[in-house]
Amino acid sequence: MATIIWTRTDEAPLLATYSFKPIVEAFAASADVAVETWDISLAARILAQFPERLDDDQRVPDYLAKLGELTKSPDANIIKLPNISASLVQLKKAIKELQDAGFDVPEYPSNPSSDEEKEIQAKYDAVKGSAVNPVLRQGNSDRRAPKSVKNYAKKHPHSMGEWSPESKTNVATMTHGDFRHTEKSVILDRDDTLTIKLVGDGREEVFRDDLVVGAGDVIDGAYMSVRALDEFLQESIVKAKELGVLFSVHLKATMMKVSDPIIFGHVVRAYFKNVYDKHGEALFAAGLDGENGLAAIFSGLDGMGEEGDEIRAELEATLARRANLAMVNSDKGITNLHVPSDVIVDASMPAMIRTSGHMWNAKGEEQDTLAVIPDSSYAGVYQVVIDDCRKNGAFDPSTMGTVPNIGLMAQKAEEYGSHNKTFKAPFAGEMQILSSSGDVLISHEIEEGDIWRCCCTRDAAIRDWITLAVDRARRMEMKAIFWLDPERAHDRNIATLVREQLAEMDTDGLDLDILSPEEATQVSIDRIRRGEDTISVTGNVLRDYNTDLFPILELGTSAKMLSVVPLMAGGGLFETGAGGSAPKHVEQVLEENHLRWDSLGEYLALTESFRHVADRHDNPKAAILGNTLDRAIESYLEKGRSPSRKVGEIDDRGSHAYIALYWAEELANQEEDADLAAHFTDVYNQLHDNVQQISDELMEVQGSPADLGGYYWPDEEKTTAVMRPSAKFNEIIDSLR
Repeated sequence: MATIIWTRTDEAPLLATYSFKPIVEAFAASADVAVETWDISLAARILAQFPERLDDDQRVPDYLAKLGELTKSPDANIIKLPNISASLVQLKKAIKELQDAGFDVPEYPSNPSSDEEKEIQAKYDAVKGSAVNPVLRQGNSDRRAPKSVKNYAKKHPHSMGEWSPESKTNVATMTHGDFRHTEKSVILDRDDTLTIKLVGDGREEVFRDDLVVGAGDVIDGAYMSVRALDEFLQESIVKAKELGVLFSVHLKATMMKVSDPIIFGHVVRAYFKNVYDKHGEALFAAGLDGENGLAAIFSGLDGMGEEGDEIRAELEATLARRANLAMVNSDKGITNLHVPSDVIVDASMPAMIRTSGHMWNAKGEEQDTLAVIPDSSYAGVYQVVIDDCRKNGAFDPSTMGTVPNIGLMAQKAEEYGSHNKTFKAPFAGEMQILSSSGDVLISHEIEEGDIWRCCCTRDAAIRDWITLAVDRARRMEMKAIFWLDPERAHDRNIATLVREQLAEMDTDGLDLDILSPEEATQVSIDRIRRGEDTISVTGNVLRDYNTDLFPILELGTSAKMLSVVPLMAGGGLFETGAGGSAPKHVEQVLEENHLRWDSLGEYLALTESFRHVADRHDNPKAAILGNTLDRAIESYLEKGRSPSRKVGEIDDRGSHAYIALYWAEELANQEEDADLAAHFTDVYNQLHDNVQQISDELMEVQGSPADLGGYYWPDEEKTTAVMRPSAKFNEIIDSLR
């Protein structure tokens, strides 16, 4: 029997799983396909780190490690829902919730002093940030808008804010001293084990001596000068004030879990420089360095007595005096600097561009913004789009083309694989990457506090990425552009490898280019304004940025993208869209029992997962399930069954009921398999005849608070009751399993 692994994750996707997965299990059983749940939620990842502290009935298998092994098997078939890439703030909240639920997990030791505390911190650090994706993504990314979704967006275009030629919105980024400008890169000529160490003033510290690399791998080293960072931030704050625009910072403090929280702390301290100049010693002693955000500082001041009251008053005075901050929640006074995981660059920047280049101010009004993206590696992409909108106006979803992506992400490629090779310099000196024979491959002179990182991109991953790009360009008959910056050392090396491999491949009839990210952006948006399509072939971070930027402009959301990861071992990983707004969705469930999460991403991933089963296991019934679900999605979209944002209207649970109805209808009407048709004719009739009762049962629970019994570790019985409130629908679906 073929098996699909359905990942249990977090927040809104987890709630949707309680409602949708029983439907998947019921329909899959008709094709002799099992659907198993493997828990990789933040809470489960925490529990898996400490089995020795838990009772037998509390222990959770390390499903992430199991999935990592499974990705190396040709039999892998994994549905990957969005998970929390936890910031330290989120991690600590999850720990507290588990402790309150009776799990003996330790506190996070922010300043470990003993070997035991250091071991605990290391275990937690393995859980936070992008702990999941680098493990599962043992293949490169193929993300695109399915035709049904793209056609629907053209027929029913989402709203786009108008752009003014006088808009003052711009991107501010560093011109020196950042990762882009300090990067060095080498292509290795042999297998080796590398060492990373810092040498200076008679001191030496070895950070890694076990970095295993292979011939053809690309190794990079780069650093961010915190001296240059602080100067840039002060200039940007002053500039925002002078221009009368909002100040906002856009980082990735979740995925870039080592570097970006440090950078975020510098932003907070720069904005409140007067406060830290005066009270820095006391604030640092209290652990309030800004890396966990302004909310953590305000909370921490409660325990500092009169000095805390004085600092609070000075913080509030600074907020009133300096550049106005963009707001995450104007009504609640939550600023752009309150929580590092609240504003994630790949989601926040396209949302700003879609909304006339505006963010929200403290009065709840839209306002032009200075979007601060410290590292300049990809900041120019957003500036190009902003300049184009200022000149040509907003994009038109009813006519615009599409920009699918082929992303180099396999085997922890590039920046997203840098976490265990990123360090804050404990002293000034020369940071070195050395071969096993002692040769210095890369070196940088850095100062204390600078952020230095090493990235590795594997030869096999690069070759697979290039092959996937050429194959996709041929199959889709689209122009494809490799986004590679000639001013970056890493990109120059990758471009060399691309040219070498393309010369050995059959590229006749294909339109392939290699352009800088800024040039590629301009060409792509010129083409989409003409209704033309262009594949972006990018590295790992640009993959993340582009697969939010263009879908949010084209479709209104990146959750409607089809995301396939052809695993290099032959299996398949099928990702289900973005989870950036999931926390707000859960908040609405708790307040109003309405889930506005849209499971379209799950539906799209499932179609490809069933087709993969069919190809891998010679299972024609699975192919029928995938093809009929594809057609059901078209009905789902055309008949307007997507969840509404408003309570009292259809939510994700109602959408699940309709996708089941349309899927059963397509299965009943297909002529390839008579047994399936007969089986689902009865299912369709039951769903169709009871559609009003089911709808009433799903709607009548809305409007009142819902009790999930937990946020990171919800109660199974309570959450099931909330997410499966229709007795009639449950009766029909459960009878199939």
